[in-house]
Amino acid sequence: MNELDSVIVDQLPSLRRFALSLTRTPYDADDLVQGTVEKAILGWQQRQRGGAVRPWLFSILYRHFIDGQRRAGRFKKLMQLFSGDEGETATLEQQLEEDHSLALFARLPEQQRSILVLVSVEGMSYQEVSEALDIPLGTVMSRLSRARQAYRQLLEEVPAQGNAKGRLRVIR
Repeated sequence: MNELDSVIVDQLPSLRRFALSLTRTPYDADDLVQGTVEKAILGWQQRQRGGAVRPWLFSILYRHFIDGQRRAGRFKKLMQLFSGDEGETATLEQQLEEDHSLALFARLPEQQRSILVLVSVEGMSYQEVSEALDIPLGTVMSRLSRARQAYRQLLEEVPAQGNAKGRLRVIR
């Protein structure tokens, strides 16, 4: 396996999770990841040497998604990716809370959802997100702050059924 293969294979799970968060369907996510891998292979020689590969791959995926949305003339919402571990069976109450949280999360603007997913789910640094989305570092921090605040506000305004406090998970 050469360097390119190794780098891409290592990032496939993270790329797929991010693609699922953008497309909401496994089929569309797989297509998005495949398109990303194709573009990465074709652009491998032209990428900036010494630059981090992970943000570069996420940047390709995100731009590929946005291009597809522009062509289609509509934006898709986030998929359910904040579920529990695969090995655990969630209780009905946990599933309802997760569904409620995801429905509220899907109400956030795409820019806020994307940054929350990259930082909170994928664990990318602010600098990596800045490179991946091609936006200034300060913009990443302010959008992330506004996204967290907006999500908290949604959780407080629309309590889940059976949840007296009206609070669910807050993305940190």
